[in-house]
Amino acid sequence: MISFDLAQQLHEAGLRWVPSEGDRFVLPDRDLDGMVFTISEMVVEVRRSPVGDLIAFNGTTEWALDAIEQAETVWLPREAQLRELLDTTLLSLARLDDGWRCTVRIGD
Repeated sequence: MISFDLAQQLHEAGLRWVPSEGDRFVLPDRDLDGMVFTISEMVVEVRRSPVGDLIAFNGTTEWALDAIEQAETVWLPREAQLRELLDTTLLSLARLDDGWRCTVRIGD
């Protein structure tokens, strides 16, 4: 739904993500550019820990990853997730030739 660049901007702006099955994310700065991972209990799962959520890679030794801190990932939210996050601040969403135009309510 959104580009990596926009997802990165949202991440840097402090967008809160509670990882769950089916969510997609990328690992910037790990020589894995262009690879999108999906949380699935069979491959990538969320492990809750006292220090924060860990994204765990099950049986993926070819990437030399066991788990990575959630803060090191960039979430790629789906349209429904973005709509839920925007809630009543979303006024309209229009498709353009080169992307989307999102109009939101700022302040009350």
